[in-house]
Amino acid sequence: AGPMPRTSVEIARELHAALHNGHIPGPYLLVGHSFGSYTTRTFSDMYMPEVYGLVIVDGESGDLDSSERSRGALLNFARDIAALKACRAAIAHHGPLPPIPAAGHSYRPAPNVPCSHQFFRGLPMPQWSAHLNATVLHIANTRVALYDAVISEMEQMPADAEYLIQHRRSFGNRPIIVLTAQLHGRGAAFERRWASVQRRYLSLSSNAKQVLALRSGHYIQLDQPRLVIDAIREELHTQQKSGP
Repeated sequence: AGPMPRTSVEIARELHAALHNGHIPGPYLLVGHSFGSYTTRTFSDMYMPEVYGLVIVDGESGDLDSSERSRGALLNFARDIAALKACRAAIAHHGPLPPIPAAGHSYRPAPNVPCSHQFFRGLPMPQWSAHLNATVLHIANTRVALYDAVISEMEQMPADAEYLIQHRRSFGNRPIIVLTAQLHGRGAAFERRWASVQRRYLSLSSNAKQVLALRSGHYIQLDQPRLVIDAIREELHTQQKSGP
């Protein structure tokens, strides 16, 4: 599971150490999906001279949203953490796995699907090969460390958001592309509000833009992968033109 607690600061330190130990020099173009956006923005705060730009893929926005919305998210986190702990206990004691809770997921799990299938959009993933699905399912069915890490990450998310509030800083003119999903399945009012909240990322840089993924749910990289690829290539092309 790695050193605890699994804060964005700890994960950013580990990523930075891995890049340097692997002799992979910067500047880095960081791409973060969902919770990964906390890690990439924390990494940027800690190591800004080594960062070239940022692509945010339907990122978490607890530090940008209203306090009322944040309180609602905390209630959801508490419910999800309790369910993960129940699943962890069953795996640790080799007991029967409880079903995936019906609430709290971006998809509708079928009745009585084991809790170990809850990751991503529900395992097995149709976009993955049989070998990859089998490997991930084996991990989810046997590795208590997976649950320890996920539970700790979720428990630390309010503190991660607070870190970003306290350490909010300008990226200058470093490029930031914000990809925002618009098919979460929660109605048009939610999608408009979500796009509005995500637009607040643009204040981080004088060279930032938002792209709406009109045909994507939360996993834009699965629904419209070309958007993610094009955003990365656009920033890399800009870097190549500007030189070191």
